[in-house]
Amino acid sequence: MFNTNEKIVLGLVILIYFIALFALSLYMKRKTKTYEDYNVAGRSVSIFPLILTFVGTGIGGATLLGYMENGYSLGMGEQWIHITMLFAVIILSLFLLKPIRELGEKHNMITVGDYTALRYGEKARIPTVISFLFSYCAMTGMQFAAIASILNLTIGLNMTLGILIGWALLTVKTYVGGLKAVIWQDVIQGTILTLGIILLFIMVLRYSGGWQDISESAGTANQSDMLNPLNITPGEIMIYLLTLAFYQFIRQDVWQRIWAAKSIKTARSGYWISMIIAVALGSIVMTIGVFSRFGLNLGTIDPTLVYYNVIENVFPFSIVVIMVIALLAAVISSADSFFIAGSSSIVNDLIRPNVKHKTDKKMLVYSRFSVLIVSAIALVLTLTIPGLVNLMVTGTAMSVSGLLAPVIFGLFWKKPTGIAGLSAMWTGLGSAVIWQVLGHPFGVHPIMVGLPLSTAVLLIMTVLTKDTENESLLMKAK
Repeated sequence: MFNTNEKIVLGLVILIYFIALFALSLYMKRKTKTYEDYNVAGRSVSIFPLILTFVGTGIGGATLLGYMENGYSLGMGEQWIHITMLFAVIILSLFLLKPIRELGEKHNMITVGDYTALRYGEKARIPTVISFLFSYCAMTGMQFAAIASILNLTIGLNMTLGILIGWALLTVKTYVGGLKAVIWQDVIQGTILTLGIILLFIMVLRYSGGWQDISESAGTANQSDMLNPLNITPGEIMIYLLTLAFYQFIRQDVWQRIWAAKSIKTARSGYWISMIIAVALGSIVMTIGVFSRFGLNLGTIDPTLVYYNVIENVFPFSIVVIMVIALLAAVISSADSFFIAGSSSIVNDLIRPNVKHKTDKKMLVYSRFSVLIVSAIALVLTLTIPGLVNLMVTGTAMSVSGLLAPVIFGLFWKKPTGIAGLSAMWTGLGSAVIWQVLGHPFGVHPIMVGLPLSTAVLLIMTVLTKDTENESLLMKAK
């Protein structure tokens, strides 16, 4: 794809980019002095960096590589990922953001586990941690794979070696800086990836000749259905709704940023603006994949490489270099956010409750150690589960199955007991994991088993049990 000289240039640019990010992490380390600095950025983030960190987290390697691949291979029907996502964003903004912020502010929450422990008792931390480790380790590993593909295409590295290099570089950078560094790096990376995606869309549209030419080309190939947004089964839409969309309601990285904002007004405005941008960018990326298939005459290509083929087709090499940086920005801005979200669960919900003397210095050490744990698990998942989007859907299915019903019912309904909440978490998580291990019997996705069972158990156990301890927890939460 690239000649020897181009590979050397790209390799040097990638190296310089990593060095610059690492230098910024070292600088921010000097400003990261407390446990809350590392995990919730000191709860003082203003609206501009908040918007860009939400965008940077929401647009990752799966977006530019996986979504573009899906658009190229499956067509406009894949836009339902973004339609369902927009629905979830609206629900979260209107109904969930305020109670999440108020609870976090009142009780100095760091993780969703703080909420489930407050609502259902300390034992609820364990299934909460396990649920998040499935999703965040999967999503972090997805970024390792994305970096490996970049290194493979730009400098010819073996994929496995690329995964190991991406793992090492991202682990060290995140280990040093914490959430404060992540957010301020996202200011840079969110800007780069946003401008890069818009520029790429404009160029693809220009070279494709517009919608009429694309439509004629699809018709000539007898594939006009690829341009139809309804070219998708209801079952596929439901999977996207229950996994990628509903996962937004319980995403720890989202909750942490809501708590990191300096005020509830900043949190609400930052989330609204950033999610509109992120959903729009994701939709644009999917459209680029579709348009490039029928408008750029790329020939027979590997769909997993469509991003690289497109930028090489519409840009001179000097701009290709910038677009590689835009891809790196998307990958890295998501990866370190997932790192922090997963490691916060470990340090806050497993380690902190068992530490007698909780000094900031000691908890900072444990926070960084937790990053290493998440990185190790994510590496194993990356090497064993193929497919960027599949990896993400698998992880989110585990979390949604275990946590969605207890969290949402718990926020708005006082009756679910501690026993009901715990039973629902373990039932949903356990059944989804078992269904995944069994290989989706009868073609049924794990989310279609885990979430209904979790919801049913929560409702049944709420009716059958009365938990005086849980009543005291609710009084404390008010």
